[in-house]
Amino acid sequence: MEQFITLEIKDNTFARQFEITIEEGLVSVEYSFQDRKIFLTKINTPDNFENEALISQFLTDIMAIAVERKLKVVPILPKIVRFFKKNPEFKELLPPGIRL
Repeated sequence: MEQFITLEIKDNTFARQFEITIEEGLVSVEYSFQDRKIFLTKINTPDNFENEALISQFLTDIMAIAVERKLKVVPILPKIVRFFKKNPEFKELLPPGIRL
């Protein structure tokens, strides 16, 4: 069983990205807003970063933020679409009409 850690997520509204700082450097998920939707547009990681479990945990925590803020989530990036496919419990966060 994978060990999940609590991530210290910073919402950098100026840069329009959620950020976490890890040993290897900064990991961020860029976003934009439209109406009550958050579009997740890009994941930035340090060079040679391969920790998919950490990215999955980061995205899970971002989904919790979306629920808290009553936002629908629009996955732009294929990696984020795959996250939704692997985690069907978050499908209610998708806006009507979005099919994965």
